Amino acid sequence: QVATYGQVAERAGSPGGSRAAGNALGSNPMPIVVPCHRVVRTGGALGGYTGGVERKELLLGLEHAATAP
Repeated sequence: QVATYGQVAERAGSPGGSRAAGNALGSNPMPIVVPCHRVVRTGGALGGYTGGVERKELLLGLEHAATAP
């Protein structure tokens, strides 16, 4: 499932904390356990990713292909 930075912040109890959520996800040492590549900007833009935006796009594409009928 993909969520926005705003949705992650809201779920954490800080509805206005989308930037803080992005910063926290950017320093996440366990990106496989907490799949921060699935967090995108409001409107669907990819946003950043510590492993590079190209890798984020690749991971999302692989997951989408794996769930397609």
